[in-house]
Amino acid sequence: MGRDKAQVTLGGQTLLNWVFGAMSKVVSEVVVVGREHAEGIRAIADAPAGIRGPAAGIATALREGGGRPVVVVGVDQPWVQPSTLAALLEVRPSPAAPLDRRLQVTCATYPPRSLPQLEEAARKERSLQPVIPRLGGTAVAPEQWRSWGEDGRSWHSVDTPEDLQEGLRRYGVPRTPPLHDEGSG
Repeated sequence: MGRDKAQVTLGGQTLLNWVFGAMSKVVSEVVVVGREHAEGIRAIADAPAGIRGPAAGIATALREGGGRPVVVVGVDQPWVQPSTLAALLEVRPSPAAPLDRRLQVTCATYPPRSLPQLEEAARKERSLQPVIPRLGGTAVAPEQWRSWGEDGRSWHSVDTPEDLQEGLRRYGVPRTPPLHDEGSG
């Protein structure tokens, strides 16, 4: 998009705040990974330094998670629904990701045992697509995620201004009000 996607606004709030609001309804702690600061939200840089991308971010979250599984949502997925996240956390075996033409690896759950595979993918800059099947995880079929009331909005990514407009056309302004006040922090 030519700028930090976390700071792109939609309906008067940043994409980061929309994701934070949805996640806060489902998990006890929300951490922004891949940056050092996030306007009043706990944030941690990817570790080790120099390794970036979704695999590095998820590996960092698992290292910081104290042996707990994590639920992951990309900062560019402002239409994520809390009900989808809650349902994903119940899917076994984990890791679990919706299958919608391909695995939606940035709207997924990852158990601590995923860490070595994720670290390897991050070091080698490989796709996350094969990680879930290799770990015996679950590709959540469309008929299952649709039964949750999901229509694909939770993983609609805003990578371009056109993606933002397409999301607005399809889904309108996100339903989950952000919990994070733009003025705090």
